[in-house]
Amino acid sequence: MNDRLVSVIIVVRNGDRYLRNAIESVLAQSYQPYEIIVVDGNSTDDTETIAKSYQQICYLRQTGAGIADAYNLGIDAAEGEFIAFLSHDDLWTQDKLTLQINYLLEHPDVQYTVARVKFFLEEGHAIPPGFREELLTGDRVGYIMETLVARKTLFSQIGKLNPNFSVAEDVDWFARANDRQVKNAALEQVLLHKRVHNTNLSLTSSVNNQNLLKLLKQSIERKRNLSRKKQDE
Repeated sequence: MNDRLVSVIIVVRNGDRYLRNAIESVLAQSYQPYEIIVVDGNSTDDTETIAKSYQQICYLRQTGAGIADAYNLGIDAAEGEFIAFLSHDDLWTQDKLTLQINYLLEHPDVQYTVARVKFFLEEGHAIPPGFREELLTGDRVGYIMETLVARKTLFSQIGKLNPNFSVAEDVDWFARANDRQVKNAALEQVLLHKRVHNTNLSLTSSVNNQNLLKLLKQSIERKRNLSRKKQDE
C-alpha cells in the first residue's frame, strides 16, 4: 500500500489572507500519512511564497484556467489511494481524515464519503448576495469538495471535474456519481468549517444558477441513457 495513503489537494488563487490557516488545519490532522498538493491559479499576491514555505507541500502552478481545471491538475498529480480536497479559505477539524479514511478502509464497497459542514461569516464581511443566511445557523451534510474524501479510482470511473463549469463544478461531479448510483456515506460529524465572505466565487457568481440548470438537464439526459442501456441489455 502507498505510504502516502491520502493526497490532500488545496486549490487557491490570491489567497494569502487565509491560505496559511488552511494548510495548518491539514498539518494538524491526527491522520498523518498524506501528501499535500497546492494548486495555484496564477496568484499575484504572496500565495506562492506561503505555500513554498512548507517543506511538506508540493506546489503546482496552474497553466489552465478555472477551479475545475485546478482540481483536475491536483488529481492527476496525486499519488495517494484516496484524495481529499480543501479550499484555501476553509478549515478542517483535526479528526477529519482519521474518520473518513478509516470509514473507507472499513467499508471497501463505499467509494466516497462526505461529512457535515458548519458555515461561519468572516469578521468584517457582509453576507454575500444570494447566500442563504439560515446556513449560518447549525450544521448540515455538505456534498461539496471540501468535505469529500474519495478513492482515486473513482475519478477514472465517472470522470474528473468538468472544466466547462466555472462554478458548480462540484455539484455536477456529485450529480454524475449519483446518476451512476455510486455508493457513498455521509458521516454525521462536523468535519469542515466553511468561511463565508464577500469574495467567495461560488457564493457570488451570477452564472451559478445558469450552471445549475445546465447540469440538471445533463443529469436527466444521463439517467435516460442509463435507462435505455439497461433495457437493451
